[in-house]
Amino acid sequence: MIARLRPLLLLCLVGLLAACASSSNSVGELPRTPQASIEQLLQQAGDAQTEEANLLRLSAADQAYKQKDIGRSSSILEQVQLETLKPAQQIFASTLAAELALARKNPKAALQALSHPSFERLGELPVEQQIRSQLTRAKALEQDGQLLAAARERIYIAPLLSDATAASNHEAIWALVSRLPANQLQTTGDADLTGWLALASASKSAATLEQQQAAIDNWVATHPAHPAAVQLPKPLQDLKQLSSEPIGQIALLLPQEGKLSSVGRALRDGFMAAYYQAQQAGETLPDVQIYDSSRIRSMDSFYQQAQSAGTQLVIGPLEKELVTQLSSREQLPITTLALNYSQNEQEAPPQLFQFGLAAEDEAREAARRAWSDGMRRAIALAPSGDWGNRVLAAFRQSWEAQGGELLAAQSIAQPVELAQQIGKLLQLRQSEARSKSIEEKLGTEVAAQPSRRQDVDFMFLAATPQQAQQIKPTLVFQYAGDMPVYATSTLNSGVYNQAQYLDMEGIEFSETPWMLNTDDPTRQLIINQWPQAGGSLGRLYAMGADAFILAPRLDQLKALPSTRIDGLTGSLSLDAQQRVVRQLPWAQFTGGQIQRLPDTPLD
Repeated sequence: MIARLRPLLLLCLVGLLAACASSSNSVGELPRTPQASIEQLLQQAGDAQTEEANLLRLSAADQAYKQKDIGRSSSILEQVQLETLKPAQQIFASTLAAELALARKNPKAALQALSHPSFERLGELPVEQQIRSQLTRAKALEQDGQLLAAARERIYIAPLLSDATAASNHEAIWALVSRLPANQLQTTGDADLTGWLALASASKSAATLEQQQAAIDNWVATHPAHPAAVQLPKPLQDLKQLSSEPIGQIALLLPQEGKLSSVGRALRDGFMAAYYQAQQAGETLPDVQIYDSSRIRSMDSFYQQAQSAGTQLVIGPLEKELVTQLSSREQLPITTLALNYSQNEQEAPPQLFQFGLAAEDEAREAARRAWSDGMRRAIALAPSGDWGNRVLAAFRQSWEAQGGELLAAQSIAQPVELAQQIGKLLQLRQSEARSKSIEEKLGTEVAAQPSRRQDVDFMFLAATPQQAQQIKPTLVFQYAGDMPVYATSTLNSGVYNQAQYLDMEGIEFSETPWMLNTDDPTRQLIINQWPQAGGSLGRLYAMGADAFILAPRLDQLKALPSTRIDGLTGSLSLDAQQRVVRQLPWAQFTGGQIQRLPDTPLD
């Protein structure tokens, strides 16, 4: 019986090999990696338009790309007509085109290249090409801000990877999911992806370092076979190595008298409200001693007093001059979380951390959001004076660093001049002048209304509620009612005013989670105790509560720069100067109400 089956088996094997050969021929060959130079490859290709010549050109373009000669690679690739290639070569060329687009920071062009119909046959190509194409797609999705899709792509390709590439991809998956906003950490149809998202959620949800470590340990116990449990991402391994020695004594240094006393009280009350809430939850907490910074004559004397009392962490001061004074020192005797930012540009002592509600953060956030939305050319309105200058400078620096163009900027003047200023920004006067010139030449009236400049994508606005209430209607009057406006939270008073909200219809603005998450338990607790926290002053109570959350996590933020803490003032991280940076959610005035907008991926 076995002998009789052999000829049939042989016949089937021959047929299978023939089918594979036919499939290989139809999909085509990939360019080889020859030892020849770029010049030799191009010389060998000559002017011929044969398949072999195109393979040589693709090899030359690829070699130029690997040598980081983006211009030359692009030039060579342009000589190859994509439609004349076989599918394998189309995939290779399109992947290379995507890599070149990413090198030019153009992810949309990269994704367009990767959408070529030939990719339907990617699975027929060698594993190396499959990996290259799919990792390129993952990088393009990430660069385009599609972090969840990028993570999904990397998870899909993970089984094909090995050694260093597999390890790098593993860490990249964690870097992607850890940057996702909380509303995207939901269950999916993919078990591996759902596990990654659950790990990210577990690492974000804990208030203290010890709770975070416990949440991660619990996730590992419930997902023992998951790739991230088998090999915990390095930032989470490092987290476990951080000292979990609890802080025993905190000094809260805030002004209780003078012009900053109301701010100091709001920060103190927010801090203590979060403290008592944690206490009721059964957490082991440090002792807190409150000091009046308005009575301090010497920071040296204060530190001596605090050290004598066993203080391990100082939270404060609030006064900018005191923070600036501390930042100019080489060392501090006690780790200090200042509640303001220094005016010094020099490097601060390693024991000093700085946290505040800086409007510059919101200007940078506006630049990030607008760029993510596809905007590229901006105009700006900001108040005159030091505050407005700092906000505008922060927006300009961040916007131009991304590649955006700030076409014009104006300082907000009195209402009587506002229409003229906006008209100048929009170049409306030039439009009116052109119409008048045409009328004079024709000797008759021209039925044409002025039009604004068309090279502006949006306006960046830093303004008070009263100023913003005048600006949006002025834009409508100046034929720019359809122009997107990205603003800072300064235009939101926190007190419901339907008429004012209607006047600001369509304006998008960054805002603290405190002002948008009205059902947050800490917020409700504070407002029940201090009703004035329901208005704009609430942001200071939120900052006080976040200072309590930050207190035990400073070492973590310093050791693990990718760490983010979801607070009431924003998603908090630490920059290289040990300044706490806030990334904020967004909202929009819609129909006389404030509507929260979908969160975008974190930086």
